Amino acid sequence: MEGSMRLLKAVTIGMGVLILIGMTVVIVTIARRMTAPAPPHRVAELALHLDEPAGTRIAGIAGAGGRLAVQLQGGGVDRVVLVDPDSGAVTGRITLGR
Repeated sequence: MEGSMRLLKAVTIGMGVLILIGMTVVIVTIARRMTAPAPPHRVAELALHLDEPAGTRIAGIAGAGGRLAVQLQGGGVDRVVLVDPDSGAVTGRITLGR
């Protein structure tokens, strides 16, 4: 009986140590992920042909909700063309009236 109790104590202590080691690993992993710098954004090359009238020039480009907003001037009224950077497709147009 005495031997069984010692074995039970040893197993219980061993499992307690394993639980502490596991919790430590989880806490350290969470802490490292919270303090790690964000992965760099992918930089992709985008070749794009906008079918715009002659005399059109790009006045500016900005990010807009996962799209690129390309401000165009000349060749007609000023306008903004929304482009999906993944596919290069024009997803919308905004005309600035005069």
